[in-house]
Amino acid sequence: MRFSIASTAIALAGVAHAASGWTFSDASVSVGKASDKVTEKFTDTSRVERALVLGHQDTLKVSLTTKEGSKAKRPHQAFLVVKEASGLEAPFPLTVKESGKGVVQISHKDLPVQLRTSKSPLEASLILGSAGSTKASVTPVFDISIKLDPSHSTASPAAPVRYGKLAEIHHVFRADPKNLPKIVSLVFALAVLATVPALFIGWVAFGGNFSHAQKAMGNAPLSHALFFGSIVAMEGVFFLYYSAWNLFQTLPAMGVVAAVAFFSGTKALGEVQSRRLAGER
Repeated sequence: MRFSIASTAIALAGVAHAASGWTFSDASVSVGKASDKVTEKFTDTSRVERALVLGHQDTLKVSLTTKEGSKAKRPHQAFLVVKEASGLEAPFPLTVKESGKGVVQISHKDLPVQLRTSKSPLEASLILGSAGSTKASVTPVFDISIKLDPSHSTASPAAPVRYGKLAEIHHVFRADPKNLPKIVSLVFALAVLATVPALFIGWVAFGGNFSHAQKAMGNAPLSHALFFGSIVAMEGVFFLYYSAWNLFQTLPAMGVVAAVAFFSGTKALGEVQSRRLAGER
């Protein structure tokens, strides 16, 4: 069996590339004002030994070069994560160029109030990663000791909202709607009833003929009876809605009465039209 040295070298290079991870070089951190700035160096294997003091007006700056294996490159994600002893953490994204040069600045006010009031040093870790096969890295790099200024008070964080028993709530519901006073209803009812005689007088004046009632009932007794009964029934439904029923009781009854009026009225009015066409009206 013969082996190709070139193919073997390519395979080994691929394995080495897959096994490589994100790292960094030329890393430094500076903290303080320009007059008394403190600068420390760190690598992916050795962190800053002493804690850096971040005062009220100080700014912490981290600069480095990100690498994929041994090649300088910009990762998909680069964060400096600051965490306290309880596990609460805050991420700060790095601004990284295509050349891998990255920087991030953190001032005292950028930290959440829970971290600013921490009595123990904060641990800063560098997180680098990408969507490819290159292994991500999480590297603790230095600690931060927060120095508070007595002349600038820091508000304590509000207590978190917990699930538990709350105070009893008493709802005051709006009173049910009421009908108009009976005297007003009686006045309008009498006004409607007063138009009934005028209705019959007008019907007679325009050619109504009571003598045809017997013939109409003889030709279509069920249709005329149901049509007239549906009109009376609809008035009864309205009265019940006014006096006792609610809307959900009224609507089904109105639907049934309306259907009866429609189908019986079609037959009844058809019978009337047939007599009109025969010249009997």
